Amino acid sequence: MRILITNDDGINAPGLKVLSAIAEEIAGPEGEVWTVAPAFEQSGVAHKISFTHPFMIAELGPRRYAAEGSPADCVLAALHDVMADAKPDLVLSGVNRGNNAAENALYSGTLGGALEAALQGLPAIALSQYLGPLNFDAELQFQAAAEHGVQTVRALVDHGHWDSADYRIFYNVNFPPVPADRVKGVRVGPQGYRSDASFGVEPHISPAGRRFLWIRGGAQHLPTAQGSDVALNLDGYVAVTPMRADLTAHDCLDDLKARLE
Repeated sequence: MRILITNDDGINAPGLKVLSAIAEEIAGPEGEVWTVAPAFEQSGVAHKISFTHPFMIAELGPRRYAAEGSPADCVLAALHDVMADAKPDLVLSGVNRGNNAAENALYSGTLGGALEAALQGLPAIALSQYLGPLNFDAELQFQAAAEHGVQTVRALVDHGHWDSADYRIFYNVNFPPVPADRVKGVRVGPQGYRSDASFGVEPHISPAGRRFLWIRGGAQHLPTAQGSDVALNLDGYVAVTPMRADLTAHDCLDDLKARLE
């Protein structure tokens, strides 16, 4: 199997090393793992592409490239330049440091990379590691993803729903905020919503008297609806959510037609 990996934490992020190990095992001894990842951290850029300016890409080693762009840029660079002669069979994005569950999914560059791969017609999985009091130590942060990543990805590759719709399915995987030996298993659930965890800003004054604003997120350990991604993670399960890029509110179409047409 030929696998492309990317992330939004940057080419030197520890989560990318974890993902590389997962991908190598999935690809097998006859397979290939290609890395095209941002040269610098790109957290929070969602599905951004560098549409109005070019970005530099550099080869760092065999099948390893860094691009001065977003994760979606990296996927485009891989598919149409670096790997143009033979497209990958699978695209993996992550492993993100921090969860991309609930509303975080909408801001995530990690998901942006997987979403772009799906739009390009390829199977794609985004992987993120939830952090909390039980796994915040550096040695434990990616343990759940490292120990359970291969099994989860392989299960999706072999048994996941893969279609050829215009807006193809891709998968959002979040590993729970616990050490590997406390992971209870894998559960499928929808994207949740943390009602009191929206982003905001915090003003600061620099030594020179300039006013700056830091973006600040809300509490990450607020539960979501039972059976949804955050609730599953906080209960110790790997959460798997199928997603599409189609933003249409299909549940409202018929009612809106009746009101407006």
